[in-house]
Amino acid sequence: MKRLLVTGVSRGVGLEFIKDQLTSGNFVYGVSRTKSDELNILTLKYPDTFYHILGDLESYEELTKEINSYLITNKIKLDSFVNNAAIAYDDIITNASPQKLMQMYKVNVLAPIMLTKCVIRNFILNKNRGTIVHMSSISVHTGYKGLSMYASTKGSLEAFSKNISREWGVKGIRSNCVVAGFMETKMSKSLTEEQKDKIYNRTSLKQSTEIKSVVKTISFLTTDSSSSITGQNIFVDSGTI
Repeated sequence: MKRLLVTGVSRGVGLEFIKDQLTSGNFVYGVSRTKSDELNILTLKYPDTFYHILGDLESYEELTKEINSYLITNKIKLDSFVNNAAIAYDDIITNASPQKLMQMYKVNVLAPIMLTKCVIRNFILNKNRGTIVHMSSISVHTGYKGLSMYASTKGSLEAFSKNISREWGVKGIRSNCVVAGFMETKMSKSLTEEQKDKIYNRTSLKQSTEIKSVVKTISFLTTDSSSSITGQNIFVDSGTI
């Protein structure tokens, strides 16, 4: 049984990923700012292997202290950290709001960095060759109108992940990013069908990226089967790049 800390588990990729892990017999510590009906169901279905942590990544200092204290108090040995939570502030740069931009950076960049600090300390304390997976976006690598600011947060994560792999590879700690294409999630529901078609027609497969494919890639990167993969950006994007 592996123990994973996963953020953004209330819906979308995060929810589907923890379902995959729980059915595989692993223990999940799931973080989200809300607890959806599906999370309540999982809590009842997996009372011995799922623990929900209610917290907002925007308040990353408080949340990190809470998680770190919980891990130490309960002598928990983590095997993986999956940083999935993110918020999108979509607009063109000439309309940039410093307040909304800072909020996005707190959730998408500062919180993951501080949680990574917490997780790596846990790996070292337990002499564990742990794995870290960050969810990135295809918008980092190909431009989309209105996504420059969002893409900048994900680009920061990719740079962070690659450098973490260099810093801590000597301890057997691995860090990778999954670069996902556009998926049918709540985050993309604001797009019109015409906008979606334009995006999907830019891909080789002419379709949205399947959540299941993204989930299985994340899962692979947390296992020993990917033991020689670190510092990489793994593209799951229906052939956008």
